[in-house]
Amino acid sequence: MSTSDDVRALALALPETTEKEAWSMPTFRVAGKMFLTLPEQETSMAVRCPKEERDELALAEPEKFWVADHEAAFAWVRVRLAAVDDPDELRAIVVDSWRQAAPPRLLKEHPELAAQA
Repeated sequence: MSTSDDVRALALALPETTEKEAWSMPTFRVAGKMFLTLPEQETSMAVRCPKEERDELALAEPEKFWVADHEAAFAWVRVRLAAVDDPDELRAIVVDSWRQAAPPRLLKEHPELAAQA
Protein backbone atom coordinates (compact mmCIF):
# COMPACT_ATOMS: atom_id res chain seq x y z
CA MET A 1 0.00 0.00 0.00
CA SER A 2 1.33 3.43 -0.98
CA THR A 3 1.10 6.42 1.32
CA SER A 4 1.07 10.17 0.88
CA ASP A 5 4.61 10.18 2.30
CA ASP A 6 5.68 7.93 -0.59
CA VAL A 7 4.01 10.27 -3.10
CA ARG A 8 5.53 13.36 -1.50
CA ALA A 9 9.05 11.87 -1.56
CA LEU A 10 8.72 10.83 -5.21
CA ALA A 11 7.27 14.16 -6.31
CA LEU A 12 9.78 16.34 -4.46
CA ALA A 13 12.68 14.31 -5.87
CA LEU A 14 11.71 15.40 -9.40
CA PRO A 15 13.45 18.45 -10.91
CA GLU A 16 12.06 21.89 -10.06
CA THR A 17 9.18 20.45 -8.03
CA THR A 18 7.73 22.39 -5.14
CA GLU A 19 4.94 21.68 -2.68
CA LYS A 20 2.29 24.32 -2.06
CA GLU A 21 -0.90 24.27 0.00
CA ALA A 22 -3.99 25.07 -2.12
CA TRP A 23 -7.67 24.28 -1.61
CA SER A 24 -6.73 23.00 1.88
CA MET A 25 -4.54 20.22 0.46
CA PRO A 26 -0.96 19.68 -0.66
CA THR A 27 -0.30 20.38 -4.33
CA PHE A 28 2.88 19.75 -6.29
CA ARG A 29 4.12 21.91 -9.12
CA VAL A 30 6.91 21.70 -11.65
CA ALA A 31 8.24 25.09 -12.75
CA GLY A 32 5.05 26.56 -11.23
CA LYS A 33 2.60 24.28 -13.08
CA MET A 34 0.51 21.89 -10.97
CA PHE A 35 0.85 18.18 -11.70
CA LEU A 36 -0.31 16.41 -8.53
CA THR A 37 -2.55 16.95 -5.51
CA LEU A 38 -3.21 14.92 -2.37
CA PRO A 39 -6.98 15.23 -1.69
CA GLU A 40 -9.28 13.16 0.57
CA GLN A 41 -7.13 13.56 3.69
CA GLU A 42 -4.14 12.43 1.60
CA THR A 43 -5.64 8.98 0.91
CA SER A 44 -5.60 9.54 -2.84
CA MET A 45 -3.75 11.60 -5.39
CA ALA A 46 -5.00 13.47 -8.41
CA VAL A 47 -2.67 13.43 -11.40
CA ARG A 48 -2.67 14.70 -14.95
CA CYS A 49 -3.91 12.15 -17.45
CA PRO A 50 -5.24 12.56 -21.00
CA LYS A 51 -9.03 12.19 -20.93
CA GLU A 52 -9.16 9.14 -23.22
CA GLU A 53 -6.55 7.33 -21.12
CA ARG A 54 -8.09 8.24 -17.79
CA ASP A 55 -11.51 6.95 -18.90
CA GLU A 56 -9.90 3.64 -19.90
CA LEU A 57 -8.10 3.42 -16.55
CA ALA A 58 -11.28 4.13 -14.58
CA LEU A 59 -13.15 1.44 -16.52
CA ALA A 60 -10.36 -1.14 -16.32
CA GLU A 61 -9.44 -0.63 -12.64
CA PRO A 62 -12.25 1.21 -10.84
CA GLU A 63 -10.91 0.11 -7.45
CA LYS A 64 -7.75 2.13 -8.20
CA PHE A 65 -8.73 4.95 -10.59
CA TRP A 66 -11.73 7.27 -10.80
CA VAL A 67 -12.69 10.68 -12.11
CA ALA A 68 -14.01 13.16 -9.56
CA ASP A 69 -17.17 14.90 -10.76
CA HIS A 70 -15.65 18.37 -10.56
CA GLU A 71 -12.64 17.22 -12.64
CA ALA A 72 -14.63 15.50 -15.42
CA ALA A 73 -14.00 18.33 -17.88
CA PHE A 74 -10.27 18.32 -17.20
CA ALA A 75 -7.42 15.91 -17.94
CA TRP A 76 -7.04 14.60 -14.37
CA VAL A 77 -7.61 11.21 -12.75
CA ARG A 78 -7.75 10.21 -9.08
CA VAL A 79 -5.71 7.30 -7.72
CA ARG A 80 -6.54 5.50 -4.46
CA LEU A 81 -3.19 5.16 -2.71
CA ALA A 82 -4.26 2.03 -0.82
CA ALA A 83 -4.78 0.29 -4.18
CA VAL A 84 -1.22 0.96 -5.40
CA ASP A 85 1.08 -1.61 -3.84
CA ASP A 86 3.86 -1.59 -6.45
CA PRO A 87 6.45 1.17 -5.85
CA ASP A 88 7.40 1.11 -9.54
CA GLU A 89 3.79 1.72 -10.57
CA LEU A 90 3.49 4.60 -8.11
CA ARG A 91 6.68 6.16 -9.44
CA ALA A 92 5.51 5.74 -13.05
CA ILE A 93 2.21 7.49 -12.28
CA VAL A 94 3.91 10.42 -10.51
CA VAL A 95 6.61 10.81 -13.19
CA ASP A 96 4.06 10.61 -16.01
CA SER A 97 2.04 13.43 -14.45
CA TRP A 98 5.21 15.48 -13.88
CA ARG A 99 6.23 14.95 -17.50
CA GLN A 100 2.88 16.29 -18.76
CA ALA A 101 3.36 19.54 -16.84
CA ALA A 102 7.13 19.98 -17.19
CA PRO A 103 8.42 22.58 -19.62
CA PRO A 104 10.26 21.23 -22.70
CA ARG A 105 13.62 22.44 -21.41
CA LEU A 106 13.32 20.19 -18.33
CA LEU A 107 12.43 17.20 -20.49
CA LYS A 108 15.53 17.90 -22.59
CA GLU A 109 17.68 18.27 -19.47
CA HIS A 110 16.32 15.01 -17.99
CA PRO A 111 15.92 12.51 -20.86
CA GLU A 112 15.69 9.65 -18.35
CA LEU A 113 12.39 11.15 -17.16
CA ALA A 114 11.16 12.19 -20.60
CA ALA A 115 11.66 8.68 -21.96
CA GLN A 116 9.97 6.75 -19.15
CA ALA A 117 7.04 4.69 -20.39
